[in-house]
Amino acid sequence: MTQRTRKILSITSLIIVCAVIILRTFFTVDETRYIIVTQFGKPVRTIAGAGLKIKWPWQSLIAFEKRLMVYNPKPSEFLTRDKKNIIVDNDVRWRIADPNKFLQTVSDLTGAEMRLHDTVWASAAAMIGNTDLSAIVSTKPEDVKMPVVMGQVTEQCRARALEQYGIDIVDVRMKRLNLPTQNRESVFARMRAERERIARQYRAEGEAEALKIRAEADREKSRILSEAYMEAEKIRGDGDAQSTKTYAQAYSRDPRFYKLVRTLEAYKKVIDPNTTAILSSDSELLKLLTQGRQK
Repeated sequence: MTQRTRKILSITSLIIVCAVIILRTFFTVDETRYIIVTQFGKPVRTIAGAGLKIKWPWQSLIAFEKRLMVYNPKPSEFLTRDKKNIIVDNDVRWRIADPNKFLQTVSDLTGAEMRLHDTVWASAAAMIGNTDLSAIVSTKPEDVKMPVVMGQVTEQCRARALEQYGIDIVDVRMKRLNLPTQNRESVFARMRAERERIARQYRAEGEAEALKIRAEADREKSRILSEAYMEAEKIRGDGDAQSTKTYAQAYSRDPRFYKLVRTLEAYKKVIDPNTTAILSSDSELLKLLTQGRQK
């Protein structure tokens, strides 16, 4: 190998070494990541800001997700205060708040989910164990306390996870609530009984209101009829008085003519084409027909 060749190989090796050093020294941090710089396995620096960064070539990098993550554990069975079993399917929304403590306590996402499962399960079991089934499953929305229960679970888990694992639990929510087969029929029967009780209450209130309306209508009807009868009697009395006054005036002016008109009116009321009357010849009713107008 000539001296020229050895020189070229040396330069090439130097360039490669420099390139490796540069690549091992400079690195970029994405805005969605935490970066922990470790030296021989020991964390020495935590980087949260995005951009181009520098480290020693012998140092290593560990990246963690900065964004919100969702953990979906398997449905778990819990016991309520009134000794009823329920199956709760929930999810946990969380993020890494302290990447250094997170690395030291749980190491990775798998370890984090195991700790989250234990923390959330313990808190949920305690809170649901102090709650009756009627406050979890009810036909009345205002009686359902499950959102309040899950809110308390979130607060308890957040404080514990943040202190122990550097994890910020943002929210613990229930996705689905189910009942074991052995409890399902009894709960449905209780719900049906509750709906029937409410239906009976509504019917009773409706009947009471109907009776009240009918009683009020009857009172109003009686009042209207009474006032109408009084008004009719008053009008009838005034009419009779006026009629009597008119008859008296007519009679005083010409008694014989008055008697003739009254007799003719009596004929008109008593006798019609379909009437057959058998009377004696000296009947007062027929004197006008048999004897004519008396002078």
